[in-house]
Amino acid sequence: MTDAAPPIDPITLEVMASAMRSVVDETFIALMKSAYSTNIKERHDHSTAICDRDGRLIVQADMSLPIHLGSMTGLMKAVLAKVKPEEIEEGDIFVANDPHVAGGTHLPDINFAAPVFVEGELLCFVCNIAHHADIGGMAPGSMAGGMSEIYQEGLRIPVVRLFRKGVLQTDLFDLFLLNARIPDERRGDHYAQIAAAQLGVRRVKEIAARYGIPTMRAAFDDLVARTYRRMRSAIAEIPDGVYGFEDVMDDDGLGTQNIPIRLRIEVTGDRAVFDWRGSSPQVKGNINVPINATQSAVAYSLKALLDPEIPNNQGVIDCCELVTEPGTIVDCVAPAPVAARAHTSQRLIDMIIGALAPALPDRAVGASNGANTTAVFSGVDPRSGKPYLYLETLAGGFGGRDDRDGKDGVQVHITNTSNLPIEAIETEYPLRVVAYEIIQDSGGAGTYRGGGGLRRVIQPLDHACTFNGAGERFLNAPWGVFGGDAGRPGRFALRKPGGEEQLPVKPSSVDIGPDEVVVIETPGSGGYGPADRRDPALVAEDARSGKFSTEFLKHHYPHAGVTR
Repeated sequence: MTDAAPPIDPITLEVMASAMRSVVDETFIALMKSAYSTNIKERHDHSTAICDRDGRLIVQADMSLPIHLGSMTGLMKAVLAKVKPEEIEEGDIFVANDPHVAGGTHLPDINFAAPVFVEGELLCFVCNIAHHADIGGMAPGSMAGGMSEIYQEGLRIPVVRLFRKGVLQTDLFDLFLLNARIPDERRGDHYAQIAAAQLGVRRVKEIAARYGIPTMRAAFDDLVARTYRRMRSAIAEIPDGVYGFEDVMDDDGLGTQNIPIRLRIEVTGDRAVFDWRGSSPQVKGNINVPINATQSAVAYSLKALLDPEIPNNQGVIDCCELVTEPGTIVDCVAPAPVAARAHTSQRLIDMIIGALAPALPDRAVGASNGANTTAVFSGVDPRSGKPYLYLETLAGGFGGRDDRDGKDGVQVHITNTSNLPIEAIETEYPLRVVAYEIIQDSGGAGTYRGGGGLRRVIQPLDHACTFNGAGERFLNAPWGVFGGDAGRPGRFALRKPGGEEQLPVKPSSVDIGPDEVVVIETPGSGGYGPADRRDPALVAEDARSGKFSTEFLKHHYPHAGVTR
C-alpha cells in the first residue's frame, strides 16, 4: 500500500492538472495525425481522456466531443464490472463499443482503455474513442435509417482485451476487421488508437515519476471535488422552481413521426433534477438514446449554460441527476438500435435550453439545427477498382443569442467535429462537390437572427454509387425564443436530368448514377427576440451579405426599409 499524500497546495494542483491536460491533448493530436480515415484525421471525430483506477473521469481533451463524456465513464464501469483490478495487467488494452452491455453510445464509436501501472500498482487508465467510418451491419457507414434492431447496425463488441500483457490478440483483431467494409482503413484507425493509448501511458508515467502515486491519487480526488463544488455553486444561481419543455423528433426512419420527448426540471438550491418521464417509448428506428448519451447531454447543457470554462470530469457528471423510465427513447434497452442517437441528443439539449430560457434569458439561444445530418456515399472507385466509403456529418445553423446573431454552418452542442474540406473529399474519393454554400434565408428572423444551414451537392465521378443518411429537423423547424422566428428545415434530394426527387428524412439506401447528384441541405436555426426590434443597420448588413433575399428581409423587417 502507498502512503497517504499530504494536502496539495493550489499551485501544485493546477500544475498537475495542466500536465494531465497536456497528455490528453497530445494523445488526441497523435490519434488524429496517425488515423487513416477522413472522419478522424480531418473531421476529428474522436476523444481522449484519463480515468482513475475507480473509473472516474479525471480529465478529457478540450477538443473532445461532448457526447463522448458518458461513453468514457460507461466503458470504465463495464471494464471494472467484468474484470477485477487484480486481474488487470500492465500492457493490457481493453476495447468495447456496445451501448447495451459495454457502456458505449453507438457501435461506430470504439472505446479503448489502457491501464497505467506505476511501481507495480494500478494508477489509472488512458482512454480514447474514435468513430470508425464503418463497423459492418446492413448499411455502409453503419449509420443509415431503416435499421430496426442493434444486430443490424454492425459488430457488437463487449469488453474484451485486444492486448494482453502488451501482445496483440491477432485472432480477435482479425474478427474486428472481417466485419468492416474497408478493412485496411479500419486497421489504420485501430493502430492510431493503439498508438495514442500507448503514448498516453508513457506520458502519465512521466508525471507519476515526478509526483509519486499518493500525490497523483490525491490530485485526482481534488480535481473532481473542486469541479463538483464549482458546478453545484453554478446550479444555485438558477432561481428555484419547476421548468418544463416538450418537443418532437421528426421520425425514426421506419414510419413513426412526431415522436414526443418531455422534460421537467426541478431546481432546489444547488440541485437540478432532470425528469424525462413521459417521453416516448423506444422506437423501432435507430434514434434511441442510451442513458450514457442522455447523461452527456445534461452534463454538456449544464456546462454550456452555467460555466463554460469548467473542466470536463467526474465532478460535472456527478451533478447530473436524471430520472428516466428504462425502455424509453431517452433510456433505451436492448435490442434498440441507436446509431443515430446524436440527433436525439441534440434535441435533448435544445429542450434543456428551452426549459431554462425563462430563468436564464441572457444565456439561452434559439434552437440550433438540432441534427447530426449524416451523409454516406459508398461504391467502387473507378480509379483503383477498390471499394470506398465516404462518411460525414454536416454542420448547420446555431441559434440567435441575446446580444448577437447565430453562427452559420457550424457543428453545435453535443458534436464538436470539424468541416471536411472539399479538397479532402475530391482527393480521397471519386466524388465531385458541385456546390457548398450557406443556404439563403435559412436562419430564423429575430432581434438577433439564427445562423444559416449548409447546402452540399455531390456527384459521383464516372461510376454509380449508393447514398444513405439520416437527418433531423427536416419536418419540424428549429424554433426561436422570446418571439424569434423558426429557422428553415433541412432536406435530402436526388437531382436527376429530368428533375428533382425529394428523399426521405432517413434514407436507408439510394442508388445514384454518374449523371445524378445528391443535394444535402442542413437545417438553419431559430432567432432570438421579436424581428421588429432588430437594428436596421444589422438588416442592411444582412442585405449586403447575400445570405437573405430581399423578399425575406422586407417581409420580416419592414421597419428597416430594405430597398434592394
